[in-house]
Amino acid sequence: MSISSVLSADAVDNAIKDCQAPDSFSPKKFFQLCGLAKKSPQDVNKVFGILDNDASGFIEEEELKFFLQRFCPGARVLTDKETKAFLKAADGDSDGRIGAEEFQALVLS
Repeated sequence: MSISSVLSADAVDNAIKDCQAPDSFSPKKFFQLCGLAKKSPQDVNKVFGILDNDASGFIEEEELKFFLQRFCPGARVLTDKETKAFLKAADGDSDGRIGAEEFQALVLS
C-alpha cells in the first residue's frame, strides 16, 4: 500500500510545496491541499496505516517528524515545534500518540 494508491501525485506535490519553509506546516491545510480531507474514512485509515511506520496502531511523535517524507521521500522533516503542535491537535486523549480514530477525526473535521 502506498500514498499514491489513495491520493494523486499532483495533489501531494502541491501540499508538500505549500509547507516547504520550516514552521509552515499546518495539518488541516495539508490534508485539504493533498485531498485527504475529502476522502472516505476507509481511505483515511489506509493512509494512517502507511504513516504508522512501526505498525503499533498509533502514530508516535518520532513518526510524526517524518510525516511529510511518508508522502514524498525528498520532503523535509517536521520541526520540533510543528511535531508538537500536530500531536497536540490530534491527540484527543493526551496519551502522547495519535490513534486511528484520532487521526480520522483530525483529517475529516
